[in-house]
Amino acid sequence: MKSLPKAEIGVFGGSGFYSFFEKATKVNINTPYGKPSAEITIAEVFGKKVAFLPRHGLKHQFPPHKVPFKANIYAFKKLGVKTIISPCAAGSLQAKIKPGDFVILDQFIDRTKGREDTYFNGPEVAHIGGATPYCPRLSQVAIKACRKLKIQAHKKGTVVVVPGPRFSTAAESMLYTSQGGEVINMTQYPEVVLAREMEICFLGIALITDYDVGLSAKRKVKAVDSKEVIRVFNQNLEKSRKLILEIIKNIPAKRDCLCATALEEARIN
Repeated sequence: MKSLPKAEIGVFGGSGFYSFFEKATKVNINTPYGKPSAEITIAEVFGKKVAFLPRHGLKHQFPPHKVPFKANIYAFKKLGVKTIISPCAAGSLQAKIKPGDFVILDQFIDRTKGREDTYFNGPEVAHIGGATPYCPRLSQVAIKACRKLKIQAHKKGTVVVVPGPRFSTAAESMLYTSQGGEVINMTQYPEVVLAREMEICFLGIALITDYDVGLSAKRKVKAVDSKEVIRVFNQNLEKSRKLILEIIKNIPAKRDCLCATALEEARIN
């Protein structure tokens, strides 16, 4: 049986990231949780093996609530991935965060419904910690990269993750803003917690495409729609690619964060 190639870094992409790699190897992987969203592309970047997977599929055929999150994360783990970079389109819930800005995520609020969000459904049981869901070591690498590239970025931010595929009502959006949410997205959960269960470091980068509808109602700016989201996202695509490359270049080999040993105190024997 042919052995799988190895990769140390994984990159998830949404709309517009599918052509990130050139001259790379394509790999099909099966997992106990089904097939991932698409075949995985592996390439060498700055001497590091990097695996890329479009989370919504090559033709964007998986809506947010149907993305095979468990298969995607498990497939990266199977390749040996220790670090995941997860860029995502997001709306702003706060006036200070403007369309075109980037936000380095450090917290989430889960508002999804019924997503498969753990590998520990018994008989093996584990309770991972949730205080710092995103890897602080990677966040620092991303912040420095944004500063070097002169990208307008916020050093931290709480993402409210909604089920999708519909956008929020104005009332829902204003509630999320009042509760301290800073950006809103449909896919960061359960990616981030599944990665922690696999002891993979996870970096979430929100690419702000619009003011969410609650702010739109108050500020009298245009409400969110899919075409506008994609338009602004595509404008930021080249900046996103440069940022991801800069992050890959500067990820240290040594992992001295809690992500690497998340299961040591989490398992119930």
